[in-house]
Formats: sequence, C-alpha cells, structure tokens
Amino acid sequence: MRLSHGEGHRGGNRHQGGEAAAGQKAPASQRLRDIWPDIRDLILPRRLLLAAGFSLMLVNRIAGLVLPASTKFLIDDVIGARRVDLLTPLIGAVALATLVQGISSFALTQLLSKSAQRLISELRRKVQAHVGRLALPFYDANKSGNLVSRIMSDVEGVRNLIGTGLVEFAGGLLTAVFALVMLLRISPLLTVMALVIVCGFAAVLARAFRTIRPIFRERGKINAEVTGRLTESLGGVRVVKGYHAESRESEVFAGGVERLLANVLKSLTAMSTMGVAATLLMGVVGTLVMYVGALQIFAGTLTLGGFVTFTAFLAFLVAPVFQVVGIGTQLTEAIAGLERTREILNEQPEDRDPLRTIALDEVRGEVEFIDAGFSYEAGKPVLNGISFRAAPGTVTALVGSSGSGKSTIIGLIAAFYRPNDGRVLIDGTDLARVRLDTYRTRLGVVLQETFLFDGTIRENVAFSKPFATEAEILEACRIACVSEFAEKFEKGYDTVVGERGVKLSGGQRQRVSIARAILADPRILILDEATSSLDSESEALIQQGLAHLMRGRTTFVIAHRLSTIRRASQILVIEGGRIAEQGAHETLMAAHGRYFELYTRQHGLESNLFLAPGEGDAVADDSASNARAAQGGGGLGEAMRIIRGG
Repeated sequence: MRLSHGEGHRGGNRHQGGEAAAGQKAPASQRLRDIWPDIRDLILPRRLLLAAGFSLMLVNRIAGLVLPASTKFLIDDVIGARRVDLLTPLIGAVALATLVQGISSFALTQLLSKSAQRLISELRRKVQAHVGRLALPFYDANKSGNLVSRIMSDVEGVRNLIGTGLVEFAGGLLTAVFALVMLLRISPLLTVMALVIVCGFAAVLARAFRTIRPIFRERGKINAEVTGRLTESLGGVRVVKGYHAESRESEVFAGGVERLLANVLKSLTAMSTMGVAATLLMGVVGTLVMYVGALQIFAGTLTLGGFVTFTAFLAFLVAPVFQVVGIGTQLTEAIAGLERTREILNEQPEDRDPLRTIALDEVRGEVEFIDAGFSYEAGKPVLNGISFRAAPGTVTALVGSSGSGKSTIIGLIAAFYRPNDGRVLIDGTDLARVRLDTYRTRLGVVLQETFLFDGTIRENVAFSKPFATEAEILEACRIACVSEFAEKFEKGYDTVVGERGVKLSGGQRQRVSIARAILADPRILILDEATSSLDSESEALIQQGLAHLMRGRTTFVIAHRLSTIRRASQILVIEGGRIAEQGAHETLMAAHGRYFELYTRQHGLESNLFLAPGEGDAVADDSASNARAAQGGGGLGEAMRIIRGG
C-alpha cells in the first residue's frame, strides 16, 4: 500500500495517529479517490488471480441461467407439444449445468478466499512493521490497544475486496445484465416496468450506503478504544486489585461495550430497513408482473412458458439488488477499514525521515547539547536552553526533582525525540540528521520502567544482540549478577519470565535489563535509575558490573540516590527544564547550592528514615542540620520526593 503523503513530524509534537483528520471529513467521492491508489495497489499484483476468479464466476453464472432458461422450453415445447423424446436431453443438460455450477462455486471460493486470507496476513505484517518504525511521540498519542485493533481488525475487511465479495458483487451485476437481455426478448413491456422500479430502489440504496458507511467507520474507532482500555486494565491488574477497583473497571468497560452495542444496533436498524425495502420492492414488482403478465397471456401476446420463464429471470434481475445490500455493506466495511489502515501507513517512519541522511561509521561517544529546547505540547516547554558537553568515556549524572526534565534529556540523547530549538550533536554531527540504524545500534539503554518480553531469561538478555554466542550471554549475565538467581531455577536460563517479567522480582527484572545492555556493548550508555528496583545487597553486587559496563563508554545516569553518582565526571542539576548547576560532586558541594541542599537532605533522611521522631536529631551531621534549618518544616517532604522520583 503506497504512502501518498505523511510528512515528517517534529519530535516535540504529539502525533494524533490520523484521528485529527477524522474531525473534518472529506466528501465520500473525495475519500474514494484518495483511497483508490491503495485499492489499485492491492488488486494489480493479483490481477491474474482475479481474472481467473472472474472467469470462473462467468462460467458459474452462465451455468446458473440454464435452469430458468429451460423452463419455457419444458412448458411450451416438451409438455405443451407432448415431445417426451426431448425430456431426457433437457434433464441431462440441466443436470450438467448444475454440476458445472457447483464445481465452479467450490473452485471460486477456494481460489479467492485463501488468497484473501494470505493478503490479510501480509497486510498485518506490513502494518505491524510500519507501526514499529514510527517515532515515539506517535506512541505517546495512541493507546496500545488502539494500535492492536488497527493491526489485527482493520485489515480483516479487505478479504471482501480481493476475496469472493468483489467477485460475487460483479457476478451479481453480470447476471442481472444476462437476465435483462432475456427479459427484453420475452416481454419488453414487463421488463421496462420492472426496470424502472428497480432503478428507483437502486438510487435509494446508494443514498442509504452514504449513511451507513460512517456508522461502520465509527464502529472501528469505538472497538479500538474499548480494546485499548481492556488492554490497559488487564496489564494493570495488580493496581486494579490493589485499590479494589474491579467494579469501577467493569463499569468503564461496560460503558464502552454499550457504545459499541449502540453502534451495532444502529447499523442493524439501517440494514433491516434496507432489507424491508428490498422485500417490498420484490412484492411490488411481482404483483405488477403477475397482473400485466396475465393480461398479456389472455391477449395471446405471451405464452404460459414465457411467463414462467420471465418470472424466473426476473428473480435474477432483482436478486443482485438483495446482494448489493449484503455485499455492498461488506465492501463499505472493507473500505472503512482500509481508510483507517491508510491513516497509519501515512505516518512518517522515523527511519525514513528525509533529513536523516548521515551514516555514522563509528561512534566515539561525544555528546553535546547546544541551547536545546523541547516541548511535548505547543506552548508548554519542558526544556529551555540546555547546553553541556559530555566527552567520550565520561559519566554525566542528571539530578533534580521529579518533572524537572531529566528523562526528556535522556529521550533526546536516545533520539526518541527531536529538539524544537537548538541542536544535539553526536561526535560533532547533528543527531537530527543522523541515520538511526547507524546510531541506535551503538546505544545501550536501561530505563526506569524495566520491560521484559514473555520469553525465557536467555531470550530477554539476547534481545539486544540476537546472534550472540552462549558464552557472551552467560558473561553478560555473570557481570549483571543474573546468574545469581537464574541458575537456582529448575530450568536455569530457559525459565520463562511471564508477561512483562511478572514471574521475576523487580530487582531480578532490572538485572536482566542491565545484562541486556551489557551484551549490546554500546558506545553510549543510558542508565535511567537503573538500580531503582534493587535492594541494598543487590545494588552492591551490581555496582561492580555497572562499573565494568561504564568503563570507556559515554554514560548518562539518572539516579534517585545521589550517593551513587559522586564519582560522575560531571553532574547536571536540572530544575524547571534548565541546568541550575553543573560540575563535579566536590565542586557542587563546595558551592553550597541546590545540589548541596539535595544531597545533604537526602543523606540526613537516609540516616534517620527508620528512627522515631526526634530520635535521630542528635546524630544528624552538621551539614544536614543546617540544610533542614534553612528549609524549615518542608525538608522531609522534599527529601521524600527526591528519593521516590528524583
């Protein structure tokens, strides 16, 4: 499916996933013209298959006309003329035609239905691969359940474009043409009368489909929203149960289901209304044909056999109208799903950004921010005027209160986002112009939110380097102290960790994540509170592994325990999206500024955290006491905030 448009987005702006376009809907004809290239791209590679399908359909329809056509011959020439000798050949011809019709129907279904299912699988793979290459802001603006629905459900309807739906639709129209020719030969008057009524109904039907199509489009959106909420609820089941919120989640889901039900009922009402109209049409046409046909028989201008045959062929003329109601709805649903799929495919993948043309042969690890600014939403800056340089092989620590912008800086370094102002340089090259496949392969990331896939410990560690040897995997596990717990399991490194690593403790998940980064052997390493889930014993065990991992690499660290970053080459104190202080630990402590305040408060709190009120006052060091005195009673709340989210 082609990408007809979809310019690159600035990293700071939230993607709307194509939904914004839905607010200003183009006319139906314009939407059909927009989507036609996609339909054509689906059909052209399968034109031979569709040609074979149409050929089988043609044979099928012609064979299906033999039975009604033989009725006049049977009544007028066999029964009326008492020609018994013609009965056997007539029955043989009808039986043969019925056999051909059955075989062609079977072949048609096998040929096109299986091809349609292969197409659905192909489209799912294509959409999933495309979604996986989209920039992180797109995921910030779209629920995961919504995207699952886009990938799995929206492509289902295309089977009606490439499968039997389109061919059956065309077959019905072709049968109607054949029937019209036969009807005109039998009785032009009856044919014109019936045709006028059928054409009038067709006009009403076309208008009805313009009403039904938005209903099906809305159903896809509602289904995606309900799926998204359900996915969130199931993923956060421990939080739901922890707050005894099962009933509230049930109510939220029930509300979504009710919206979906209302949409389905609305579409069923529209469909049943069209069905009633089609039934009334058949009744009106049948009554009119019966009355006029009887008069023509009395007048001698129409034989009894001709009347019976006319009635049979009339069904073939009106039947496609009923088929249009069913198949047309399927095609409408398919086009609506294709439109939603197209919205996703029109999003610009981050690796196809036309600005990213520079390939890095080797990454030394020099990172420099030059007056960088960033905002997730227009008019709400998160970073302002960030400037610093990290030399290759050095360690830069980011400290500050929650929401100050530390993780956003990390996101810019990882090229998850692009600065709105200023530049981020990698080895002197603007990161916004660097091809991501030559940069991120030299990047190692251990995020605050540890994520493990539902696989084995070995598979999760090897995720960063799929073709790593067993020795390399085991060495990474040894350095990260994964071996300490993995080898105690019955299946060792083949132990399945469960969805999101639920079968491991928080500390164990973090160690697997660190082993994954060690195996990647990156030039630039990002540790976003990498030891936040570790107890004191586990952290002590892993510090040596981290020291090994950080040696010779440019490392960026966010740590909530400030005592762990005293040896950093430089420390950036981030406050309100700006660098408030910058320097080494000793320099910042000597300056008695914001870092000194944060460090001494946290040190005092950690010393007295489990003592009764007033019990630790006598043993608090002078610097901590001075900091507390300067801040009054608010120091404890601030220190707790630093420990939990700093």
